Amino acid sequence: MKEETRTFGYICPSCGKAVLADRTRFALAAAAIGVVCDCGHSELTAEPLGEKYRITVPCGVCGGEHRAEVSARSLLEGPGVGLACPDTRQLCCYIGEQDRVERSLAELERTLEKKKEREADTFVDDVIMYEVLSELKDISARGGISCACGSRGCSLEVHGAAVDLVCPACGGRLRLPAATDEDLDRLCCQCTLTIPGKK
Repeated sequence: MKEETRTFGYICPSCGKAVLADRTRFALAAAAIGVVCDCGHSELTAEPLGEKYRITVPCGVCGGEHRAEVSARSLLEGPGVGLACPDTRQLCCYIGEQDRVERSLAELERTLEKKKEREADTFVDDVIMYEVLSELKDISARGGISCACGSRGCSLEVHGAAVDLVCPACGGRLRLPAATDEDLDRLCCQCTLTIPGKK
């Protein structure tokens, strides 16, 4: 007879992948357990404390780590439990029956993917962002962008309210705000831009 298991699931804040693992009830009752992402940068832990468990969850929603206490009964029996990110109120971890955890985790992945797309599509001010990018193009065309490491030129990473200049040689970054008229005026006053090189 196969021993009953409980499934743990969360989204890794480091690599963004869904992490799923089964643990037997015996293992859960015996000692603290850990569920580590394949990337090696996050780990969910569950530690038995008498009638409850202390759970530490890496949060794929806000990028932090949360602690919660769950009753032993809800963790070991029934459909399971969902733990929410206290900052966003979005469920970020599921423990329970395998198919239920897998379904919930797939839904969370879709939600986070949509959120990422929305963030990528939105600028605080479209006109200011367009002007800032246009100004950067002009400065770059004049050879005015360099890095403290000695390299010239850069690649751009565009965010909702800022643009990062990234040195292709050393990976150094310079963040330029791109959300207000003041941000644009400040950039227009500069003939050259220097990225602080990585030490």
